[in-house]
Formats: sequence, C-alpha cells, structure tokens
Amino acid sequence: MNEAKHIAIVGATGAVGEEMLACLDERNMKISEITLLASARSAGKTIPFRGEDIIVKELTHDAFEGVDVALFAAGGGISEEFAPSAAKAGAIVIDNSSAFRMDPEVPLVVPEINPQAIKEAKKGIIANPNCTTIISLMALYPLHKKYGLKSIIASSYQAVSGSGAQGIAELKQQVEAIANNQAIESKVYPTQIAFNVIPQVDVFKEGGYTKEELKMLNEGRKILELPELKVTCTCVRVPVYRSHSVSITAEFEKPVDVEEARAVFAGYPGIAAKDNPDEALYPVPLDTTNKDDCLVGRIRKDNVLDNALALWVVGDQVRKGAALNAVQIAELI
Repeated sequence: MNEAKHIAIVGATGAVGEEMLACLDERNMKISEITLLASARSAGKTIPFRGEDIIVKELTHDAFEGVDVALFAAGGGISEEFAPSAAKAGAIVIDNSSAFRMDPEVPLVVPEINPQAIKEAKKGIIANPNCTTIISLMALYPLHKKYGLKSIIASSYQAVSGSGAQGIAELKQQVEAIANNQAIESKVYPTQIAFNVIPQVDVFKEGGYTKEELKMLNEGRKILELPELKVTCTCVRVPVYRSHSVSITAEFEKPVDVEEARAVFAGYPGIAAKDNPDEALYPVPLDTTNKDDCLVGRIRKDNVLDNALALWVVGDQVRKGAALNAVQIAELI
C-alpha cells in the first residue's frame, strides 16, 4: 500500500485479531486510522498500538464508515452477518473464517501462490484459507511449479492454539491437574489432550472425513486451480501450544529428484528448507513459533508411489496460517 489506509480489525481482542495488529505494526503498514471492533462485552477495552491506547468499539453494521480494509477474525457467523455490510460501506474485506472460501465470486488467496486472484473480488470480499491448507501449500507450491502436483496424502499435527485461547487454557489446566494428581476436565476437546493425541479436528462430515480434512481438498483445488487434485487427509490435534506440523506424501506428474527438490526452496518467499538428515536437522514446531516463514524438511522419495516425495512442513498457524497471511493480502491491495 503506497497510501495510508483506514484499517479495521473485527475480533480485535481475540488471538488472531491481536496477531493481526502485531503484524500490521511489525511490517510498518501505512495506516491513517485504526478501528478495533469486537463484541459488546469487549467494547471499551483499550489496546496499545504505535504509542496510543486504542479504544475497542462494539461491532455494528454501521461501524465501517470510511474504512478502506476490514480484517475479519471473529468466526464464520460474524463474517456472514457483518462482512457484506463492510463491503457495502466501501471497505475491502479480508476474512479469516471459512464463511466465503468456497464462494466462486470470492478469491481464496495465499500471496506467495496466487496474488493475482485478488482482482476477482467481485463482492468486495477476499478469503483467507484454512491454516493447515496454507502451511501445506507453502511447501507444495514450489514443488508443484517444477513437477506438477497430482495428489496429496497428508496427516496433520495441529497445535491447541488452533482452537483459540480456550484450547491453550485446557492443555495447561490438564497438565497442571496431572502433575497434582487432580481430576481431568475436558470441555474443549472430546477427550483428554494432555499427553495424548486426538484424531479429530472439527466436526465429522460425509465419508467419515472431518470438516478440517475436507478443507485441504476443496481449498487446495481452488487456490492451485487444480480441480482434479486428489487429496486424502487425517487431521490430528496434538498437545503442542503453537505451530502446526504436516506430514505429506505428494505425487507429481514428472519424475522427482530429492536434491533438486531441496534446491527449489532456496530464496523462495515464505518457505525455507531445514533438511539435513545426517545432522538430525529438520523442522519442529518451536522453530516456527512467532515466526513468519514455514519450514520444510525430511524430503525423500516415497517408497510406494512413483514420482512422489515424502516431506514434513511446519508453520505458525496463528501467523502465516491466519494473521500474517491476511495482512499480506492487505499489502497487495
């Protein structure tokens, strides 16, 4: 953005909203005015930004007067209700929920992959993809450009912060309860998350897949413009506070080479290879926590499929998987 813009953040007091504000500041976005919006119970709170205490206002349909870009981080129901009002007021909406992702008139954008898609925002709304989809495609897109992606088999290892502040709180409470021989309570997750893994992220849908798993299929096809892309995915919640990891077997149209594949990531924006098996170098969630870039490692030829690579990708789902990606879209506008 060359000119200073009036930016609004919907859901400003939530984890992603707060991260959006931090990204705007860190990236020196030119901002003429910042409007922070949240529910009535959060209205009146103050949040510091660039030396000022900004008062949080209640989200209403009339809250977008004069706003150039509205970043939504408050869930699908809020987006469905208020994003059209923001767009009608003249703002370009960048929505982090799943509300509009599969709408053919709403671009689904990862700036390092399909920045040109923002021109197709016919409704004045641009959608931010799902965090697991973004992190996976950051590793797969450079390989797709070289070899032509054909299919994805993936298992995710998703941090509790993907469930918001309540997910983090539940893990902390359960760890403390176990340490003190107290009873375990599970409210956020269907079973204990501390010292456990849960093979369910979001609700179950058709064919026994969860909503999260189907996002990888549907969103991947839309972003990459590969309507025939085959995807099977198992999404797993793990007792990690922040940063998602994904194990991927990617099948390609062309023959693959491991050293060549590693070299593909050199200098590529937003993704870097950390892959030296001889020295036990590979990405782990702590490597990317509070960092912008995703990391890829464990790159090797798959032993089952022809023209396929197995790899491991890690990224901070609150930043690149949500807030940072939205702010990068705002920078494109």
